[in-house]
Amino acid sequence: MKNWIKIFTKQSAILFALCTITLFNSCSKDGNPNGLPDANAAEYSRKPNPGVIKILAIGNSFSEDAIESNLYELAKEKGIKIIIGNMYIGGASLANHKTNLERGTPAYEYRKITEDGVKKNITKVSLDQAIQDEQWDYISFQQVSQNSGQLETVQASLPAVFNYVKSKATNPNVKYVYHQTWAYAQLSDHEGFANYGKNQMTMYNAIVNVSQKVKDIVPINIIVPAGTAIQNGRTSAIEDGFTRDGYHLNIPLGRYTAALTWFETLFGQSAVGMQFKPAGILNFEALVAQNAAHLAVLKPFEVTPMLNFQGESGPLLAPVLINFGDNAVQPSWNRVSTVTAGTKVNLKDSQGKEYIGLSLTITERFNAINGDGPAVTNTPFNMPELVSRKSFFGNSKGLFNNIIVAKSVFVLSGLDKALTYNLSFFGARGGVSDNRETKYTVVGTNEGEANLNTSSNTSNTVSVSSIKPDANGKITVTVTSGANNNNGSGFYYITAATLTSN
Repeated sequence: MKNWIKIFTKQSAILFALCTITLFNSCSKDGNPNGLPDANAAEYSRKPNPGVIKILAIGNSFSEDAIESNLYELAKEKGIKIIIGNMYIGGASLANHKTNLERGTPAYEYRKITEDGVKKNITKVSLDQAIQDEQWDYISFQQVSQNSGQLETVQASLPAVFNYVKSKATNPNVKYVYHQTWAYAQLSDHEGFANYGKNQMTMYNAIVNVSQKVKDIVPINIIVPAGTAIQNGRTSAIEDGFTRDGYHLNIPLGRYTAALTWFETLFGQSAVGMQFKPAGILNFEALVAQNAAHLAVLKPFEVTPMLNFQGESGPLLAPVLINFGDNAVQPSWNRVSTVTAGTKVNLKDSQGKEYIGLSLTITERFNAINGDGPAVTNTPFNMPELVSRKSFFGNSKGLFNNIIVAKSVFVLSGLDKALTYNLSFFGARGGVSDNRETKYTVVGTNEGEANLNTSSNTSNTVSVSSIKPDANGKITVTVTSGANNNNGSGFYYITAATLTSN
């Protein structure tokens, strides 16, 4: 029996040693299945990894927007090896972080991009564990977006969070970062926008005020002016087209802009001229993002108007194809994948040519996205299944998803005021037999209307021709139920549209 005890003890010691070697093993020193250091351990320090820059964000979905998607690829282009960590809780404020550290709560999803670019998510992690997981070169803090311009909320909680992090950081040369987040889109329906009178510039100026004063609260080394970069970009022809729901950054443009700002701030290399750009971004958008970030780093606390990135689109050389409701990238199609007001998409034609300032913005929301369209269609649009299957819809008569959406509106901007334009529409909801007539009203300096029964439609389209843009180069399209629509909820649909010029 004594021999068996000796063997068991020896094997246990070996197992204990193996369990402490790597973060992503199946066990850890205290039996924690994620393999992170014990939050109660007297000390823990990973070995330095020479030549690798390590960045940890203590944040929420805004840090997700800024550093999880493109920062690794930008650094890789310049031969910079990095590790990225994001301590994520959706909607987390500095006060939430303060509570979590005081209680040692393992409340975070620890999202880590390793040196080789592999993304790994570990749930139920405490701040202590993540801070001691690497010898971080940069650790960033940020306030929750609705309070990001409210100085008193930062003063109340940041000192405790900062001091705790400083006491746990294992790199004596770590630099502390404050992530300046961005103001909401002017049409945002986020309830926190009321803190700033629902005014974008009021919110931006308040955020700048906090980011200027944060070094008086704790010894922050670096400010990353992502909020100024986004605001710079809004002075271009892209205007307010950097968010996907009025507050989170859109994919790819908004996230690319923020990542470029982080890249130039941390590594001191200009974002202008970077070769990496994420899939689906237009060349003009990439130039705006790079210059907006660069100008923000030069002047982090004020907006720099991007006068060289404004202009009209000119005649269309090929049809502009617009896809409502699909999340997959189709090379010839412009993708509108979010139904909320404030959604903006910059448009190219079917041959890939970009037109400066040509864009679509939803100004009055749709209800949601329906996925019961036809797989096969026979129309001049020549739609692939990934386009025809999904549509935006509204409901003008009865509640659906707890709301009534009597009409939905989008605006086409950047049009040539000397030209006239033609718009064609396709809408479909498969497997139904009632009349779901949808009315499309198109308004510039003149207007036109077309009606289409979208029930089980596979082949019919309607058009409105020769509409002249208004004095601002805009055409407004309103979508609602038609007079013959007898559906009890008044469902109406738009699956796809085409735009041509005369």
